Amino acid sequence: MGKSIREKIILAVGAHPDDIDFSASGTIAKWIKEGAKAYYLICTNGNKGSDDPKMTHQKLARIRKKEQLAAAKILGVKKAYFLGYNDTQLENNTSLKEKIVKVIRKVRPNIVFTVDPTMIYSQKRGYINHSDHRACGQATLDAVFPLARDRLSFLHHEKMGLKPHKVEEVYLANFDERDIIIDITKTIDLKIKALKAHSSQISGKALERVKKWNGLLGKKKGFKFAEGFKKIKINS
Repeated sequence: MGKSIREKIILAVGAHPDDIDFSASGTIAKWIKEGAKAYYLICTNGNKGSDDPKMTHQKLARIRKKEQLAAAKILGVKKAYFLGYNDTQLENNTSLKEKIVKVIRKVRPNIVFTVDPTMIYSQKRGYINHSDHRACGQATLDAVFPLARDRLSFLHHEKMGLKPHKVEEVYLANFDERDIIIDITKTIDLKIKALKAHSSQISGKALERVKKWNGLLGKKKGFKFAEGFKKIKINS
């Protein structure tokens, strides 16, 4: 990685509150413990994820923001940014990309985590990847390269004191394809604790599944628990 992890800045970009905590919080907590600084960027307000007949969009958005802030605090994340788009309505467009670029130029991360936008479905898991996840992942990749790098992209950022920035590495969450597996044995408890903070969304059975998946993945490399990603090292 060049610099040691203690000198690194991490930005994790998720579509919904809880997305990052499911996919990458064990790794992020591990690197925070080793001295890295981490930030979250959540694109939507998560205001559709409830079967409660008495729940409203506005109330759920408030609940989910509060839950995400609590989870970020548990992990040691320095700050969580919220873009506030409505759940299920995220689009990979110039407006979204500009907002992500703005945070990249403000935080100036070496490492960016997001979801792999090429993961549309998984037959093995019986899973269709949420359209918000795909929009978030693609917009984040576009923001990382070339938009955040190029001065003439969103030139008005200069008036805010935000300069172009080159991200060094991207870690993509993909449940079926991974080329790097990271030992999270020492931070699995923090991951589970952070996920428990999302009490409006996550059941005990879901937590058991997460721990089981991380355990099975870790076993492949001789770890008790692990997370896996597709890693892109950016040379341009």
